[in-house]
Amino acid sequence: MRIGVAGIGKMGAAIAARLIEVGHEVAVWNRTPEKAKAVAGATVAATPAELVQRSEAIITLLIDTAALDAVYRGRSGLISGNVSGKLFIEMSTVMPATQIALAETVRAKAATFVECPVGGSIGLARQGKLLGLMGAEAADAARARKILEQLCRRVEHAGPVGSGAILKFTINLPLMVYWQALGEALAFGSSLPIDPVRLLDFMTETSGAANGLKTRGPGIASMLKGGDAGPVTFNVDGGIKDIQSMLAEAKARGISLPLVERTLVCYEETKRHRSGAAEISTVSVYWATRGKR
Repeated sequence: MRIGVAGIGKMGAAIAARLIEVGHEVAVWNRTPEKAKAVAGATVAATPAELVQRSEAIITLLIDTAALDAVYRGRSGLISGNVSGKLFIEMSTVMPATQIALAETVRAKAATFVECPVGGSIGLARQGKLLGLMGAEAADAARARKILEQLCRRVEHAGPVGSGAILKFTINLPLMVYWQALGEALAFGSSLPIDPVRLLDFMTETSGAANGLKTRGPGIASMLKGGDAGPVTFNVDGGIKDIQSMLAEAKARGISLPLVERTLVCYEETKRHRSGAAEISTVSVYWATRGKR
C-alpha cells in the first residue's frame, strides 16, 4: 500500500521504517523536515495535505491535542483537501474526547477514522511487536487491522473511537506508578552490599517487576553508579503529561485516583531536580538516591 506517516519522532520513525521493511511505499511528513529526511527509503512530503495525496492510508503520531488540531485542520492540513475514501489511523496519546471529536471531523469529509495508540518500545516498533489499542467501528477496524497487524504483535479492539485512549490510560497507569514505587524500593536496597547491576537483574526475576524493568534495568543500574541511562525512549515530561491526562479523564468520570495524584507530585519533584527530558526511569533513580547526594 501507499502509506503516509505524519509525526516523525522516535516512534514515528520506527513505524515508518517497519512499514518500508514489510513492503509498503511510505511517505513521511514532520514539522521539522530534517527528521523526515532521515527515514531511509521514504519520500518526504512538503505538507500534510501533500502527504494525504500521496497515500491511501495515513498514520499520525503527534505530541498533543494542539498538534493534532494544527496538522489535521490547519491550512494545508491533512483534511484540507479531498480525502474521500482515505483511511486515517491516529496513534497519539491524547484524551478520549479529542479522538471522538477528530473522528467526527474526518468522517464528515467522507474518510475513515480509527484510533490506535500503541504500547511498547522503539525496538518493538521496529520488530512489529507493539501492542495496538484500537478504538473504531467494526468495519473500520477490519480495514485498519491489515496494517496494524504488521506493526503489532496483538491488536485489541477496545470499542468505538475513544475506547483506545481509555485502554492506553488503563495500561499506562500501573507503569507510571511503578517507576516511583521502584525508586522507593531501591532506597531500601541501597543499604545492601550488592552491586546495582546484580540487584536490578535479580529484581527482574521477581513477581514485583514490571516488564519494562527488563529493558530499562541496565540503564537504571548505570545511573545508580553515576553513569548514563542510555538512549531516551520516553521521558519524564511524557510521563507527567500522561499522568495529568489520566487525572483529568478520571475527574470527568467521577473516579478517584489518590495514588496517581501523589505519583504526579513525585514526578514533578524529579523534573525540578533532574530534567523533564531525562529518561522516565530517572524517576526511580532520583527517589532511590534522594537526600543522599
